[in-house]
Amino acid sequence: MDIINWSSIIESLLFAAGDEGLSLKQLAEVLDVDELKASEIIEDLKKEYDRDDKRGIMVVQLAGTYQLATKKENAVYLKKLVDSPHTSTLSQAALETLAIIAYKQPITRAEIEEIRGVKTERPLHTLISKVLISDVGRAEGTGRAYLYGTTKEFLDYFGLKSLKELPQLPEKVEDEYIQEEADLFFSKFQETINS
Repeated sequence: MDIINWSSIIESLLFAAGDEGLSLKQLAEVLDVDELKASEIIEDLKKEYDRDDKRGIMVVQLAGTYQLATKKENAVYLKKLVDSPHTSTLSQAALETLAIIAYKQPITRAEIEEIRGVKTERPLHTLISKVLISDVGRAEGTGRAYLYGTTKEFLDYFGLKSLKELPQLPEKVEDEYIQEEADLFFSKFQETINS
């Protein structure tokens, strides 16, 4: 009989959950154990991280969810990464994500991913680190996912007084036209960021 490596499973689950984290109830359901057993498993993983000073991450509990987080003593290096000139421009994925949030806010990560058709965890982290978006609450229903919206810094950065100044989206157009407009929007958007 194979021995279950609970630490490995929990680590994978928390990594996949990203900044939304997982509640004890969610962990118990996925692991198919009761909440007491899930609590013991997560506490063991937390202790494992705490004992190993060679690791750069730890398990934290925030707002009723467990998440992976970076260790505070590495903050100076993380700040250098964020402030690095190589991270000053936004990727196409970040631009697409920002445009979706600007027009559809408040919106959950799952809704953004449904529109884009791909994962958006990294673009969201980039946009949050640049203070162009922030979480603006929690969605109703199961999981209570974070809702994202643009910030005052977003408006300042693009010289907007309010979101009403965003260009209007056409109501119904052909797919080819949408792609051309999206390409034009993103190229102008990138020029603004790079200038």
